[in-house]
Amino acid sequence: MKYRPSRRTRRFGIGAAAVLMLAGMNGPALYRFSSDKYHRYKINQPEYKARNGHWDVVNVPEEYRINTIHAALLHTGKVLLVAGSGNNAKNFTAKSFRSVLWDPAKNTFRNIPTPQDLFCAGHSQLPDGKLLVAGGTQRYEKLKGDVEKAGGLMFVHNEDPDKPKTFPAGTRFTGKENGKVFESKDPVLVPRAKKTQNRKSRKVTVTASTARVYVEALRKGKRYQTGTQDNYRIEGLEGKDRQNFYGIAQKLSFDKKDFQGIKAAYEFDPVAERYVPVDPMHEARWYPTLTTLQDGRVLSVSGLDEIGQVVPGKNETYDPRTKKWKYLPKRRFFPTYPALFLTDGGRIFYTGSNAGYGPDNVGRTPGIWDLKTNAFKTVPGMSDPDILETSMSVLLPPAQEQRYMVLGGGGVGEDPRATAKTRIIDLHKARPRFHDGPKLYSEVRYPSSVILPDDTLLTTNGSGDYRGRDGSNVLRAEVYDPKTNTVRGVADPLVGRNYHSGALLLPDGRVMTFGSDSLFGDSANTEPGKFQQQIDLYTPPYLFRDARPTLVDTAPRTVKHGARATYRTPHAPTIERVRLIRPSSFTHVTNVEQRSIALDFVAGRDSVTVRIPKDPSLVPPGWYMLTVVDDEGTPSKAVWVEVPPSAATARTSKR
Repeated sequence: MKYRPSRRTRRFGIGAAAVLMLAGMNGPALYRFSSDKYHRYKINQPEYKARNGHWDVVNVPEEYRINTIHAALLHTGKVLLVAGSGNNAKNFTAKSFRSVLWDPAKNTFRNIPTPQDLFCAGHSQLPDGKLLVAGGTQRYEKLKGDVEKAGGLMFVHNEDPDKPKTFPAGTRFTGKENGKVFESKDPVLVPRAKKTQNRKSRKVTVTASTARVYVEALRKGKRYQTGTQDNYRIEGLEGKDRQNFYGIAQKLSFDKKDFQGIKAAYEFDPVAERYVPVDPMHEARWYPTLTTLQDGRVLSVSGLDEIGQVVPGKNETYDPRTKKWKYLPKRRFFPTYPALFLTDGGRIFYTGSNAGYGPDNVGRTPGIWDLKTNAFKTVPGMSDPDILETSMSVLLPPAQEQRYMVLGGGGVGEDPRATAKTRIIDLHKARPRFHDGPKLYSEVRYPSSVILPDDTLLTTNGSGDYRGRDGSNVLRAEVYDPKTNTVRGVADPLVGRNYHSGALLLPDGRVMTFGSDSLFGDSANTEPGKFQQQIDLYTPPYLFRDARPTLVDTAPRTVKHGARATYRTPHAPTIERVRLIRPSSFTHVTNVEQRSIALDFVAGRDSVTVRIPKDPSLVPPGWYMLTVVDDEGTPSKAVWVEVPPSAATARTSKR
């Protein structure tokens, strides 16, 4: 019998011939089309998802799309997305400041009135579940060629020991020698002069106080700049004030003007869903790090001040009970956005990671900082120590082991160098020392790392050059297992993310990624970059298994340090681990809130009883996600637990 092909086979043969003919005519384009189509097919297969996870785009209505610079998970399960002016000078001039509250469970959004430009602020979780947001932008930078008016720093002096004085914005200063007039751009408070008396001679000495304010010429043009120091009369003063108050300035010119910070601080209330003003910081700060301490106070460190200089080691703490700030008694200098983690006994561990500003040879050495004595013990072994800027730092799970990892990083400022190294340190060793861990998927600045409930670490994205320059965005992701010290690649992210990007864990076990602020939009560096407003969700492999454990008790509860709590679960016999995970607060490669704590537990027939550790330096007071993990490594959805400040630490903070 003669073989006759079926109609289906004939159609396939005709189609194949057409494909071959097209391939001969336009092979590369067809290959790319086929390759992309096959890739989409492959990443959507169940087997692929079960091993590598899957990425999805969040559907964000246009009216809620913002330049997300900061993101923090709240105990309501919602995520506060903060842009402020969003690194957009036009928004800053128009006072268009944005925040959006996103509910990942319902995918709903709400615009939040934003009182000031919180762009490049610091933030930290408070014991009662509010989010402290402090600092932000007072003035945008201007490059040397863009400065239209001569300006600079005016030192305002007060020789009156009996009274301070506030000079409003717009106060004019006239040079006694040069006769040129400059105007202050912000209000400035000049404290009273200091008066001391010699015990023996009874002679009284008055030392003038000093405050700083940024001033500009009244008109544009080179002829209004100055070249030397001069004394300045202050307009509007009468009587003795004319002698007691005066200004002194060095060169007032057209040099580059850096960003300037603000002192303002707010608590974001997750229940009322609004910003509530609290007392301002003593120092203006732009790019500060806020770290929650074991007694619930918050440490505020570094940042650019009101005249665009790195705060010279003047650090302070916020007490959420009094809503007030207090200076630390001694100074310690750090570059901006330093990675400062709370560790054993209330000490602070500085990994060396930072972002942005500061000299390349001061304050960049990793070490352990004792806040009580101001002693700083350096730790050795860091490889590539001169390219730690824009690196990511993480307290590896579980937090009890006090092992930290530093991932990637680049050179100071716009230095094009980057590294693929990871560095690990165990602070519980007698002589802690960094050693290199497994290499990252690429040489990257700005990687985002997220602790997962199964005790692994997801790292994603970044770029090989400053702000993705030269088309250097890296579309890769991997999972690191601290237990085995191994990494493996997972599903590639959908878009590039570099400067002003981040990622955080959600209560259901997924990971959100946000932001990216490329300097250029093409690899030739000819087109200006566009802020990446897309939000993506990564679903890890553990959520593609047949089943996951559940915690039936979903009502939030309060559990004190050292206390126990029982939760009902039909999967009690399969529970292998219980983790208490602090909600993240992420910006500029900085997420010092992130920690996952192993809990002791006893599994019953249909319940699990957990115990919160006694040490508040391990479990800082606040709200946490409690999740159970079964014998296959699959986590439950989290339930929220409040751990209040312990009585002992509360008494300590009062002293």
